[in-house]
Amino acid sequence: MPVVFTAGAAVGILGGMIGLGGAEFRLPLLIGLFGFVALQAVIVNKALSLVVVASALPARLAAVPLHDLSPHWTVVVNLLAGSVVGAWLGASWATRMRSTTLYRVLAVLLVLIATALAANHLGTLTTLNLPPAVRVIVGLAAGTAIGVVAALMGVAGGELLIPTLVLLYGVDIKIAGSLSLAVSLPTMLAAFTRYSRDASFTVLRANTRFLTVMGAGSVTGTVIGGQLLGIAPAVLLVPVLIALLLASAIKVWTHK
Repeated sequence: MPVVFTAGAAVGILGGMIGLGGAEFRLPLLIGLFGFVALQAVIVNKALSLVVVASALPARLAAVPLHDLSPHWTVVVNLLAGSVVGAWLGASWATRMRSTTLYRVLAVLLVLIATALAANHLGTLTTLNLPPAVRVIVGLAAGTAIGVVAALMGVAGGELLIPTLVLLYGVDIKIAGSLSLAVSLPTMLAAFTRYSRDASFTVLRANTRFLTVMGAGSVTGTVIGGQLLGIAPAVLLVPVLIALLLASAIKVWTHK
């Protein structure tokens, strides 16, 4: 259990230092270190992500008040209309995949997350100049794709939601972080509901102590990482995290 808590805390610190929950770093640990098979690891990761996001909401609302977010409710609705459907589809596909296929899908998605992390923290995001009707359609498509990825990996999807909010809607990066939580929480609940209908969902009941300890570690680490946000320059920290994700992708791809 000390190893479980420490692993959860380490993941939370890494994620918190760049303003994320860290679920993308937790998934390879669940598979490689703790021995969960692919679908079980995704379901456990989803449960832990829900705990981390729910605990992050009060702190985030204290930093960015609700009245600053309410003018952007149409953006949230636009993305949610696609992401909830995508989450249900992604969870359905995950429950039907062979484990070998799911491992390789997860490896590819880890590379995608590494790419999004690089674009979000090392690149310059500029708003796309699109007509309103086109923006709504693109938002639905982007939301659906993000929902699928979040469900397949058991993550909140902030790595993809934040750059989408900035690029597509021109939202300030600080507000985008809070809006991403407003989108990701219902999206995760949709995927979680779909996973609850699969036999593999019993992994949560069979590992209650593990979930409790790692959840406590993850929340603790996320709080600590949030306090350290900005201390380590992104130009130094992000390449290390990208390398970790790419190494994890190779490990998951070759996992048997």
